[in-house]
Amino acid sequence: MSLMQRKPIASASESSGMARTLGVTDLVLLSIGAVIGAGIFASLGTAAAGEVLKDGTIVRYGAGPALVVSFVLLGIVCGLAALCYAELAAMIPAAGSAYAYSYATLGELIAWIIGWDLILEYAVGNVAVAIAWSGYFDSLLSGFDIHMPGWLIHGYFQAMKSSDPAVELAIANAPRIAGIPLMINLPAFLIVAAITWLLCRGAKESARANAIMVTIKLLVLALFVGVGVMHIDTANYHPFAPNGWRGIHQGAAIVFFAYIGFDAVSTAGEETINPQRNLPRGILIGLGICTLIYVIVGAVATGMVPYNQLLGADPLAKALQLAGLKTVSWIVSAGAVVSMAAVLLVFQYGQPRIFYAMARDGLLPPFAAKLHPKYRTPYVTTIITGVFVACGALVADDAATYDLTNIGTLAAFMLVCIGVLVLRIREPERHRPFRVPFVWPVAGGGALACLFVMQGLPSSAWKAFGIWLLIGLAIYFLYGYRNSVLRTGKTLPPLPELEGPTH
Repeated sequence: MSLMQRKPIASASESSGMARTLGVTDLVLLSIGAVIGAGIFASLGTAAAGEVLKDGTIVRYGAGPALVVSFVLLGIVCGLAALCYAELAAMIPAAGSAYAYSYATLGELIAWIIGWDLILEYAVGNVAVAIAWSGYFDSLLSGFDIHMPGWLIHGYFQAMKSSDPAVELAIANAPRIAGIPLMINLPAFLIVAAITWLLCRGAKESARANAIMVTIKLLVLALFVGVGVMHIDTANYHPFAPNGWRGIHQGAAIVFFAYIGFDAVSTAGEETINPQRNLPRGILIGLGICTLIYVIVGAVATGMVPYNQLLGADPLAKALQLAGLKTVSWIVSAGAVVSMAAVLLVFQYGQPRIFYAMARDGLLPPFAAKLHPKYRTPYVTTIITGVFVACGALVADDAATYDLTNIGTLAAFMLVCIGVLVLRIREPERHRPFRVPFVWPVAGGGALACLFVMQGLPSSAWKAFGIWLLIGLAIYFLYGYRNSVLRTGKTLPPLPELEGPTH
């Protein structure tokens, strides 16, 4: 039973002394800043068109114009999970999000699994964001009549699956090593390397910087909708659901990637004014606004061009180009480059801190909690994360990274929903500033809904997820189980006083 030992809620809720400066508006902007990113700028095309291999094998069915139904479905699924997040965030207003919540509700082993899932969410998700960033960066350069060689902007695994004639030409012209074409995504690698360098020097997000980022995103999307709506051909909406419910279901599984950022709001628990009231509002209002944005953009994109022409790393820019709006396409690409670079920064900032939190609990080696002597950042794990993400972005297939990110996040959301129910049974009298209404159908339905969306992912994602969990459990039992601060009573040596500016 020591595997399920729980960290006391009072301990999990201890404040770090950070200033409480964020209100509801700040939290809503944080939610939009985290959610509006590669999902809407990149995975929208795959969700609409589906994925077909060169030999004609259908990997997944696209939703077509019914993509808007997929977005609504996901808004409902994430709404159920968001209510559960809101209850736990109000009760445990601490940094750490789902990892901290699960440690206080479900115990150490489940907390490890969720922490391991969050690593999959942030690190692998950032690979997908970097690949999407590269696609829009290439579109941006084309506006200046600059064209990079095709073998430098397509990763090997992405190129091998593509049936795009331009990619096939790039493969034919690529240099070869032992007969294997050298296909790398150099821009994706370089942007991750640059952001990793910045974060090692102490880069951080502030409410003002996030507001600027959100403003850029919303202006770009407003331009896309405002111009695109005048070029809608209603014939493109027929057939509305070319692959029926199966396409809507699998399309939802793909674009779930778009919604994972709303849990970033819960990490601001220690910096929120009146978190018991403002955290639930920020989470739920932000999710509602983001769902509406996705529905509108999805409806315009699939109305401008036939849905099967949206497939690619830059579907919004591609839709505008196909509609003959090259100038607007260039502007959208420029906005997307700024927007997704900021998303990379947010999540690349968060990933090392998950390692840091787990290391401080003794579940990972002490080096993961090591801070830079000058910048006071977890620079070791920042570099490790950066190397992993940069190398992955160099060769990976974006669709596969969406799948891994989605399945890991859905598993974490499912466990958060279960955690609410478990705590209701274990500690029914505990004060809950926000209570999930109709908790059994909402939390139970949220867990089942996450499992349902997971079933829409291809078998390859399940196999990779299973392997990922086995690796994580092996690490836990070989190291974390024996060194857990909570289970063994051991404490890590205090960090030395550091000199230099605080970042």
